[in-house]
Amino acid sequence: MKYSAPTIKDIARALNLSTSTVSRALRDSYEINPATKKLVLEYAAKLNYHPNPIALSLRERRSLSLGVVVCEVANSFFSQVINGVESIAYEKGYQVIISQSRESSVKEWRGLQYLASRSVDGLLMSLSTETTDLSMIRQLHAQGLPIVFFDRVAEDIPTHKVTVDGFQASYKAVSHLIENGYRRIAILANAAFLSITKERLAGYQKALAEHGLPLRESYIRYCDHGGMYYDEVESALRSLLAETPRPDAIFAASDKLTTNSLRVLRLLQIKIPDQMALAGFSNSELTELLDPPLTVIKQPAFEMGRIATELLLQLIESKRPVKEFETRKLQAEVLVRASTLPRKKRIVQYPTSR
Repeated sequence: MKYSAPTIKDIARALNLSTSTVSRALRDSYEINPATKKLVLEYAAKLNYHPNPIALSLRERRSLSLGVVVCEVANSFFSQVINGVESIAYEKGYQVIISQSRESSVKEWRGLQYLASRSVDGLLMSLSTETTDLSMIRQLHAQGLPIVFFDRVAEDIPTHKVTVDGFQASYKAVSHLIENGYRRIAILANAAFLSITKERLAGYQKALAEHGLPLRESYIRYCDHGGMYYDEVESALRSLLAETPRPDAIFAASDKLTTNSLRVLRLLQIKIPDQMALAGFSNSELTELLDPPLTVIKQPAFEMGRIATELLLQLIESKRPVKEFETRKLQAEVLVRASTLPRKKRIVQYPTSR
């Protein structure tokens, strides 16, 4: 049997009242006497009646809902961002509707269409790795939909943005590798056009330059789907391992790239850190429990979600058009663990890649 939510008409029919009387009673109108209000509210509670959000949005031109677009909820970074979003949204009386792009521009586009059709009051968005065409986002923004970008941002759309200082975080992580004796450091990055990729690559380059190490273009690999697909990471790492000279450390510039790099290196029976050091990004607490525990950059994801939501609500609730926007840049933390232990002076026998 198909579920049918109780309506004002159901309450009115059961209590032999008009729908307008029930509606006013539910809105606590002064026009309805206390006894009738009590009768209506008690019966509504018994039926588990809730106002229809679509009807409310049509009448009040507000849905009290926020749309959130991320690549993947299962990603520990984005799940923590969403927790931050919800901590503010629910406190302010807003519901949160989440759409996953799975790093696909087509799925992202469909998600945006759905959220817009649901008349969300505002949008929090982190771009997919495939998204190069911003025309739909520009159109929604031009039509007056409040949008705040976080993490992966559209740099030329004038609105609030919340990011992490990926440049400084990557610089610190790669400098740590160099100070521990690693000299041939490769980087595995997301799609080249993404804002986070540009920042993290620049931090990697600065660390090499400051320590007098050459920048080898052959040590740079891009994964256009950000590690979402294991085969993409395996192919990139196999090509890096075929380089001469072979890298002695891998810096993975996003969460999925980090964990899938670990999987590939284990598949190839390459010992970490004896034969290859590994550092990357991750907000998962499990990285501390791995063997060896991974050196990771931990981003303030929960704080990012809270700040982005606060900025979005400012846009939504402002009585006047907002013309001045800000970019908040948060600081990440490098957690040093055993996967980047100081390099020992020894002769290493590398296994043949399978």
